[in-house]
Amino acid sequence: MIVTGEASGDMHGANLIKAMRAIQPDLTVFGMGGDALIEQGMEPLYDAAKLSVVGLSEVFGHLHDIVAAQRLLGRKLQTARPGVLILIDLPDFNLMLAAKAKKLSIPVFYYVSPQVWAWRGGRVKKIKRLVDRMAVIMPFERDFYRSRGMEVDFVGHPLLDEVRVCKSREQFLAEHDIRPEGQRIVGILPGSRRREVSTMLPIFIEAGRLMRDKLGPLTFLLPVAPSLTEGDLAGCGLEESGLDIRLIRAERYDLMAACDAVMAASGTVTLELAILNVPMVVSYRVSPLTYFLGRRFIKVAFASLINLIAGRKVVAELLQEDATPENISAELARLLGDHRVATVMKEELAGVVAGLGSPGASRRAAELALGLTSWD
Repeated sequence: MIVTGEASGDMHGANLIKAMRAIQPDLTVFGMGGDALIEQGMEPLYDAAKLSVVGLSEVFGHLHDIVAAQRLLGRKLQTARPGVLILIDLPDFNLMLAAKAKKLSIPVFYYVSPQVWAWRGGRVKKIKRLVDRMAVIMPFERDFYRSRGMEVDFVGHPLLDEVRVCKSREQFLAEHDIRPEGQRIVGILPGSRRREVSTMLPIFIEAGRLMRDKLGPLTFLLPVAPSLTEGDLAGCGLEESGLDIRLIRAERYDLMAACDAVMAASGTVTLELAILNVPMVVSYRVSPLTYFLGRRFIKVAFASLINLIAGRKVVAELLQEDATPENISAELARLLGDHRVATVMKEELAGVVAGLGSPGASRRAAELALGLTSWD
């Protein structure tokens, strides 16, 4: 059984299952995830999109789905008795499931650590009790757990295997009938969750309008996540923006690599951009209650993964009240208007990527997961 709750976890899980099948071809997989895991043959037991929320206050509106999913997956653990339970992120939900697996003597493999290094570090004791093996994908996570007496495996970051450009910038733009003719290309990456998009996309669009007024005509590229529909984008200001915004569902990495700079919601996408060596401005907003509680409990100095790995500010972070169109457009104008600023950021992004380990994370994690089972 494999359980995850959002787009990046679905992608990592799918690559993990693919690597496991390369070792154990007759693998049967069921659980909760998205399209990528389903494409790898996972039998879906519950719609992960119903649990794909960010922030403490947002969880309350999804309590019914959380309880229903726990009951369904818990019953499946009892009846199917999988050889291993694989958990990806989604900490509070997954640790409840881990407790059920523990009572049934089902081995638990946690892949992609909960962010206990950011807040609620006391959960390490619970993880140590419930998880048989953990594979982490960030170098600082290994040090965090070891400093608290828990041995973990650093397998490297799976994005090093996943992020690949298939087409040159020129080919990609030509195929999508984009002829910049000296214009700059700006990416708009508001996230993969509906709540993220409804919050961040209008801000990014207004930032685009301000940039156009400062810099002249720009072409904007907006990759649409598979989990989103046209209805999810409606009401975000696309049609009335007056901007040249291209909505593209495929060739996500080719799109990102074609950009001169990107405004992105904080998350896994920032590492994807770093691997592609694309300058960025990172921005995010959550509900006021979530932000208030977060400021009281979160213990890290940065929000973006790029800055956390570097241990210093590499990319601009504009959060909550600072996440305004004016601030975002000003930071992007610096990247687009000053070649030296963009070059320095690219050099620092390359340094961050160098610290992510070596390719082959999914294969190494697959070997660890299968090693927990009693199969021949």
